[in-house]
Amino acid sequence: MSRTVSSWILSSARNSIVLQGKGRLYSICIPNRNKIKWKLLFSKTCLYPAGSCSLDNTFTLKKAFRHTSTEEEQFSFQLSPSQINDILRAGELSHKILHLNGKNANSVLRFESNQLASNTPTEDRRSAATCLQTKGMMFGVFDGHAGSACAQAVSERLLHYIAVSLMSRQTLEEIELAVECMKPVLPILQWHKHPSDMEYREITSQYFESLRVYWQHLLDLDAEPGFSLEEAMICAFKRLDSDISLEVQAPQENELMRNIALQVAFSGATACVAHVDGVHLHVANTGDCRAILGVLEEDGTWSTLPLTRDHNAFDESEVRRLKREHPRSEEKTLFVNDRLLGILIPSRAFGDVQLKWSKELQHSVLENSCDVEALNIYQYVPPNYHTPPYLTAEPEVTYHKLRSKDKFLVIASDGLWEMLSNEKVVKLVAGHLAELNVQKPQLAFEKPVNLGYMHHLLVQRKNRGIASLDQNIATHLIRHAIGSNEYGEVDQEKLAAMLTLPEDLARMYRDDITVTVVYFNSETIENYYRNN
Repeated sequence: MSRTVSSWILSSARNSIVLQGKGRLYSICIPNRNKIKWKLLFSKTCLYPAGSCSLDNTFTLKKAFRHTSTEEEQFSFQLSPSQINDILRAGELSHKILHLNGKNANSVLRFESNQLASNTPTEDRRSAATCLQTKGMMFGVFDGHAGSACAQAVSERLLHYIAVSLMSRQTLEEIELAVECMKPVLPILQWHKHPSDMEYREITSQYFESLRVYWQHLLDLDAEPGFSLEEAMICAFKRLDSDISLEVQAPQENELMRNIALQVAFSGATACVAHVDGVHLHVANTGDCRAILGVLEEDGTWSTLPLTRDHNAFDESEVRRLKREHPRSEEKTLFVNDRLLGILIPSRAFGDVQLKWSKELQHSVLENSCDVEALNIYQYVPPNYHTPPYLTAEPEVTYHKLRSKDKFLVIASDGLWEMLSNEKVVKLVAGHLAELNVQKPQLAFEKPVNLGYMHHLLVQRKNRGIASLDQNIATHLIRHAIGSNEYGEVDQEKLAAMLTLPEDLARMYRDDITVTVVYFNSETIENYYRNN
C-alpha cells in the first residue's frame, strides 16, 4: 500500500458520514480486494455496570498501536517491524501432541492457532480439546455477529455436548451417579487454551445443569445412545441451540445471568468443528466458517480438498432448502440483497432468536427484560416475517478418511477466506512447512554460473528468510491475508496501515480473523493402513 493509498484511506474516512446508534443494524458498502461486498455493522455499548464481568474480555490490539478514531489529529499508519510482530503474535497458540514410546499414537501431530481482531473487541472465538472419556481431539472456530456473546457461549459449550453425545450409557451413568452423590465428576475434556481465552464463570453452573439435563435425556432413551459420530455432532449442535433458546425464556432471579442469557440468544454465531480420531475426520459446519485439507500429491504438487460449503445466498442448495421449508409466496422475500430476510449473510447460525421465534414470543421475552438497549440487543422484526423459524443451527457433517498424503487441516472464520482463496492458503501453509524443514539453507551453484542465476538464488534466500519470520503458521496466514499486495507479497506499509486502522474504520477493510491449522502424523496414518 503506497503512501497515496494510505492517505486516501484516512481522507475518505474523515469525509464520510459516521453511522452511530445503540444496538441498531446498519448495512454499509465496503471495498474488499477490488470487489464490493455488503457487511453488517453493529454499534457497541457497555454491557454491564462497572466492576462486573465483561463478555468481551479477550485480547485486543494495544491502544498504543491502534487509533480509536479517524478524527485524531496525530494520525499515523506507521509501525515498526517489532510492533507489527507484537500485534500479530498476541493471540498465538500452539500445542504438540506427546507420544510415549510409540504407544497411543495420535494422528494429530500438532496444531497452531491465532486470532486478529477487527471489531473492538473481537467477535470470533476458538476451541481445542482432547476427549478424555471418548477418543479423539476436537477443534472449533466460531464467528460471532451482533456481539461476541453467542460465539463465546458456543465455544465453551459445544465441544462438551459433542463429547457427551459420544459417551456410552455406562459412562453417562457413572457421571450422573457422581453428581447425585456430590462426588467429583469425571473430566470430559482436556482444554488447550490461550491465556486470553475467557469463560462465563458467573453462569457456569447453569451451563452445567443444561448439559446434565441433556445426558439425562440420553439415559432415558430405551436403548444404548449409540450415536454415530455424524449423528452425535448434529444432535449436539441442535441441542445446544435449543438450550440457548430455552435458557433465556426461563425465570432468572440473578440479573447478571439473565443479561448474559439475553445477550447470547439475541446475538449469533456460525461454527465449524472438526473431530479427529485416528484416520477418521468429521467436520460439522453451520454458517460460513470454512475447513479445507492440504494434500501432497504423489508428483510433489499440492492440492486443496474443501470439507465444508458456505451456507449463504450464494449456495444454490441452501436457497432450495429454505424455499422447501417456506410457502411459495415467500420465495422472493427469503433472500433480499443476498441476505436472509435482508438481514443476515449466513443462512445457518446459533442464537439469532429474532429469526427463529414468533413475534409474540420475542415481544414477551423482551417485555419482561431490563433495558435491552443498554444490553445492545438488536430489536427489529423484518418485513415479510411470516413463518419462522427462518434460521437453523443444524450442521452439515462431512466425513473423510485420512490418507498419508493428507498433511494438514485449516479451519478459519470468513475473515481469512475473504482475503485468501483456498488454494492460496494451502500454498502458504505448504511453503511454510517446507521452510521449517530446511535446517541451514545454503546457496547451491550450478555450472555455468551467470548473474541471472545468482540473482535467482539470492531472491530464493531472501524469500526463505521472510517466510520463516513466523514460527506459527496461523500468524503467517494472517500476515499474508491483510498485508499482501497484488503480487502476493507482504507489503510492510500496507500491513502497518491495516493494523493501525482505527476502530471506526477497521471493519470496513477487514473482518475478525481466526485460524487453526492441524498437522497430521503421516507415520501414524500409514501404520493404521499397514496394520489393517
